Amino acid sequence: MPAARESLLDAAYTALARRSWSTVRMVDVAAAAGVSRQTLYNEFGSKEGLARALVRREADGYLVGVERALGSHGDARERLTATAEWTASAARENALVRAMLTGCWSERLPSPTLSAVPSSSAVPAQRRADGPLPSPGDLVAVVRDRAVAALTGPGAAKPDTADLARSCELVVRLALSCCVAAPPGRAGSVNSSAARWTSPHRFSARNRTAGVR
Repeated sequence: MPAARESLLDAAYTALARRSWSTVRMVDVAAAAGVSRQTLYNEFGSKEGLARALVRREADGYLVGVERALGSHGDARERLTATAEWTASAARENALVRAMLTGCWSERLPSPTLSAVPSSSAVPAQRRADGPLPSPGDLVAVVRDRAVAALTGPGAAKPDTADLARSCELVVRLALSCCVAAPPGRAGSVNSSAARWTSPHRFSARNRTAGVR
């Protein structure tokens, strides 16, 4: 992503942390990024385009963190617990990630339509942002599928894939439940909840013959 575009997205994110999206002005975003207003419009086309690009960037950043957690050393339980902890942390600290994962968009936030919008942008990154944005179900499914792929890769034990997929999805949903219901600083509740659903027997190949679910 070109430096100017990244700086503009950083400026928009900072502005959103200080005031509601409806009061964020394009001219102020451009000034904070140190570029002209025309450069901002060249990159995003409109305030709606800027909102879509910001949401897309934060979704991508969340998924990068998921990949990092899943790629960490340790067994399946530790990697899924790390994913749950990252999900809860990202949702607490980033209002856009929280909205994307829960579907609860406050009046302070931009709320771009999740369906694709017509795009005439010459900027590839903006054309992608103008495409479909992820719904909560989409994000949960992506995390579930990436977790299954990471935990059934070369050299990994071969558990029942359907059971593993259910466990992976439940871990993500439990992380979100803890984030919504538990007060800040209750990371332990995420860890313990995830641990119950990632106990070693759930990932044992013998489950396929023992019928454990």
